[in-house]
Amino acid sequence: MYATEIHDYLKTFFKETNCEIVSDEGFQLTVQLTIDMDKRIMNRPFYWKYIEATNSEPNPARLTLITDRTQTQNQFMGEIIHYGSGRLNQIFKATKDLGSFVLMYEQVDNTKNQTTLTPYFCVNYKVSYYCDQTKETIHSLGINLINGVIEDNFHESICDMNLTNEMPEKAFCLQYIIKPSRALERLDLMIQNLITQDDHSWAEEAKNRFEKELEVLNYFYQDREEKPEIYEIEKKGLEERFNPRIKVEIINGGIFYLK
Repeated sequence: MYATEIHDYLKTFFKETNCEIVSDEGFQLTVQLTIDMDKRIMNRPFYWKYIEATNSEPNPARLTLITDRTQTQNQFMGEIIHYGSGRLNQIFKATKDLGSFVLMYEQVDNTKNQTTLTPYFCVNYKVSYYCDQTKETIHSLGINLINGVIEDNFHESICDMNLTNEMPEKAFCLQYIIKPSRALERLDLMIQNLITQDDHSWAEEAKNRFEKELEVLNYFYQDREEKPEIYEIEKKGLEERFNPRIKVEIINGGIFYLK
């Protein structure tokens, strides 16, 4: 998962959870958390128990996250966040806890005539390549529910839009032609095609590393006619460690009505 993908994900996450984005420098994001979000991701249970017990005024945290450490001159100005970091895992968990499906509308000018909004179905996938090493990427796919056109990097394309979870007064939402269930099938097929077209030399390289490790293991037991149980255990461990496998997960998704 690249720094830009993490940055865009965080930006949308905080925007959709009503956290004020104080500053956005492209590699560093400062947000003012809501009370609910502070409780979910800041690990301050005793603070909140005290606030609630004493009926004191709450002071939710302001959080600065550095998504690309190579771009900042002072890494002490914020918290470095990357794939696998505890903070990002907490945010992923919060996303699941809050619900993985949203219904959003692009804001329209209520002073003008009625604006037509087109429905799009979006799914954010996490594709993980596992062996003795791990590579993970995020694919955000969106499909127009009227004409069926699929757009990659959909999440990035709506990042700067003014979205709301309530239908605007002067909006006319087109009825979708493609049902969301059918749209999901098309996006699943698309993600399978993207995986097929990807470079899978990593799997062959993992197989070669496995064979070298197996040669070393066999060397230590070459003088034994009957291999001991520990040999089979170690061999199975190598197979599990180097066995190439791919896992596809849906992080979240939703229907977006856009101009």
